[in-house]
Amino acid sequence: MNMRNGLMALAVGVAASLGAQAQCLSDGDVGVMASHYATKTPAPNFPAMSDADGACTRAKLNVLLASSMGKVVGYKAGLTNPAVQKRFHTDKPVWGKLYEGMIQPSGATVPAAFGARPLYEADMLVRVKDAGIHEARTPYEVLQHIDQIIPFIELPDLIVQAPPQLNGPGVAAINVGARLGVAGQPIAVPATRGERYALLGALERMQVQLTNDKGELLASGQGSDILGQPLNAVLWIAQALRQENITLQAGDLISLGSFSPLLPPRAGLGVTATYVGLPGAQPVQVHFK
Repeated sequence: MNMRNGLMALAVGVAASLGAQAQCLSDGDVGVMASHYATKTPAPNFPAMSDADGACTRAKLNVLLASSMGKVVGYKAGLTNPAVQKRFHTDKPVWGKLYEGMIQPSGATVPAAFGARPLYEADMLVRVKDAGIHEARTPYEVLQHIDQIIPFIELPDLIVQAPPQLNGPGVAAINVGARLGVAGQPIAVPATRGERYALLGALERMQVQLTNDKGELLASGQGSDILGQPLNAVLWIAQALRQENITLQAGDLISLGSFSPLLPPRAGLGVTATYVGLPGAQPVQVHFK
């Protein structure tokens, strides 16, 4: 059974409109959301949620996504940029799961309509080296438990009919819009203390630029736009996952969040993310058809 038919079957007999009360969505309502995710059509909005109800809804949605998408390959921190937090009426991050097949190589061509509410943003991945990352308390300690830093353009899908009406827990409820992304050439974490401190400084100060095929600037940001230091997003998500009894494993990927505004794709557009001031960082590209 393919993803579309499988998720549609889970939603059979469920009313298409969601309940009016702000609470954890029912199994049926989450089935409706999952079916819209599968068909890449906008799902009904739901009322503003509490943190607990957002987490509960996310857990239900992840059960349905896993039934069709399979293995979890990592996690994404969302709303780690204060400008993006403001857009969704919150002051703290949220997290979601990344599934097999979501991460494509740099240079990939994807449909401009890759989701119900498709967007793109400059992001970054890190790869976990060991579960000791849950014990890290500083960005320097994070570097002891990751082995790669990876340029990344995320391609989120905010799913619902009116994304601006989502609050922070609502963004969590839709699995933080995880859909696709393109990953560039990994940067190995250096071995020596001095090199690691230099890397921390570069991550904080780097300028991240999104340009089109003509080299025109589409958007930009800097490393410190993510919680003051990008690896603070790793500290946050490691603790958030531990609270839900999830342990990061070697090879797991973590998406850190947006250095740029979230922008809509269009057919024929090529986008390049460049990490100016980050030694060893190669540009990462995506093309929309």
